[in-house]
Amino acid sequence: MATNRSRRLRKKLCVDEFQELGFELQMSYPEGTDDATVEAFFADLVVDAIESKGMALIGGEEFAVVCSGKRGSVTEEQRAEVEAWLKQRKELSSFEVSPLLDVWYPDNPINQA
Repeated sequence: MATNRSRRLRKKLCVDEFQELGFELQMSYPEGTDDATVEAFFADLVVDAIESKGMALIGGEEFAVVCSGKRGSVTEEQRAEVEAWLKQRKELSSFEVSPLLDVWYPDNPINQA
């Protein structure tokens, strides 16, 4: 596809100045954790750490992508808040929060605009 795109097309494709940032979550639970505990933790994560901060979560209980709840990007502060929330919880054996990345095209570098 051509790189000389109109503003309207760049917005529709979420590229260049319309790039949308988010981050990935990878979570592991202790061996033998029952399903009810995992489901309760995940519900708390979605309500308390994600949706209350204006973000959305796409994925499941072990891997997910967090993005803005509306058009736009997640900020570094929002990513840090989710990471801090996860550090306070005891239900996980480990977790990893990725740096900010392009949620539509993860292999593309982040624009420094």
